[in-house]
Amino acid sequence: MPAEKVATKVRREQIAQAALDLVATQGLKALSVGTVARRVGLTPSGIYRHFKSKDDVLDAVQELIQGRLMDNVNAVREHTQDAVEQLHQLLMRHVALIRQNQGIPRVIFSEDFYTDHPERRTRTYRSIRKYLDEVAAIIRQGQENTQIKADFAPETAAVMFLGLIQPSAILWHMSGGQFDVTRQAERAWPIFSKAIRKQDQ
Repeated sequence: MPAEKVATKVRREQIAQAALDLVATQGLKALSVGTVARRVGLTPSGIYRHFKSKDDVLDAVQELIQGRLMDNVNAVREHTQDAVEQLHQLLMRHVALIRQNQGIPRVIFSEDFYTDHPERRTRTYRSIRKYLDEVAAIIRQGQENTQIKADFAPETAAVMFLGLIQPSAILWHMSGGQFDVTRQAERAWPIFSKAIRKQDQ
């Protein structure tokens, strides 16, 4: 019985990832249970064994994105205790996540994703807030360890951190991948790092 639960979880994630990949290439409106099924190598009935509808698949896409963001937070915390380095690694992981999943901006910034689904907009907002709370917690930890300036409000600095990513992600999305979001992050990081780091660090 436990093995079946693991298999179901993996399959649901595969379906959500396939939907996200299809959104990247075909757009949200073109997404259907049939196209997702073909991408995963299932029949539509195979999708319906895991999800009731296309909307349920899109909800799973939303959960997948949130899960990946939280996975990145956990990964940087496990890798180093240095709060500034955690932020640096988190920035580059976030950029890599977007580059590897071109459907993310097309989902998050699409009004079609939220039409008739106000609860989905609320969940997305809460997901972003949760991510910002985790970033703020890293900043607060850095202040406690005297790595980060004490006069920075963690919540404000967290939004500034997200600002290193989102405008670049929009430009990257609008340019069809021509804007170099990785290079921009690498150039922006020293400016942000210098602003928050204590001068004696």
